[in-house]
Amino acid sequence: MSLTIAIDGPAASGKGTIARALAERLGYRYLDTGLLYRAVGRRTLQGMAPLDAAEALTAAEVADADALRAPDVAQAASRVAAMPEVRAALVDFQRAFARRMGGAVLDGRDIGTVICPDADVKLFVTASDAVRAERRFKELSGKGHSVTLAEVAADLAERDRRDAARATAPLTAAPDAVRMDTSTMSIETAVETALAVVGDALRRTGQSAVS
Repeated sequence: MSLTIAIDGPAASGKGTIARALAERLGYRYLDTGLLYRAVGRRTLQGMAPLDAAEALTAAEVADADALRAPDVAQAASRVAAMPEVRAALVDFQRAFARRMGGAVLDGRDIGTVICPDADVKLFVTASDAVRAERRFKELSGKGHSVTLAEVAADLAERDRRDAARATAPLTAAPDAVRMDTSTMSIETAVETALAVVGDALRRTGQSAVS
């Protein structure tokens, strides 16, 4: 038996970094579900209808992560993610990934509440607005995007507003999720904190804790 690990939180909170590290340490498969919406968003920028884009999505489109990190794609992703029909079209893809044998780590906005409400481990990762903006600014600048810190902060604020206000699957912590504020944590501390939570779950299910 292996675990299904659901990690939710706002943009630039550190959830993706934690999720990738957990998957690597545990030998589990990893899915950044936000890339699904970014891929759909990019198609809409190219003129495709949102639902058509969601239904035609392929794994190859999601693989090009760097191209999907552009600010305009991020905003498009946030818009299509608010559409119930788009979310419904992508639910089966995500749930099928989580059900595969060998353990899975999924991160996004509604993994612990909608996609995998019965996940063995649920984490809700947050950080202060200022820290999140600084992290995303450094990430985008490092990849050659011409943005200012103020623009990044405004973009994150708009995405937060849209994520929290949407009628379908708004961003919220599952009642049984373990909350992690990474504002003052190093990457190593954040990962070790998450691993401790996973270790507890492994022991509860009679499995060997991660070393």
